[in-house]
Amino acid sequence: MTIRTTRTIVSFANPFVLQGLEHAQPAGEYVVLTDDEQIEGLSRIAYRRVATLLQTPARPASQPPIQSYAISQTELDAALMKDRHQTVVRH
Repeated sequence: MTIRTTRTIVSFANPFVLQGLEHAQPAGEYVVLTDDEQIEGLSRIAYRRVATLLQTPARPASQPPIQSYAISQTELDAALMKDRHQTVVRH
């Protein structure tokens, strides 16, 4: 089983909420780690998403400096679209 991890940065212009996070998160840039597993036995290389993690600054500061939360990729995509829509409407 081969797993590849991709690191991307997403940017929110407005505060946002995702299921699985303890609090609303402030606007800013966030690291997203995605793990994709290679599907064996196909005639071409294909992957399936097995995990999406969002890294956030720790709250309160007494915790480790970065915390990772398992999130839904679909929910993240919807939150990013909503954020873009809110930003366009405000301008």
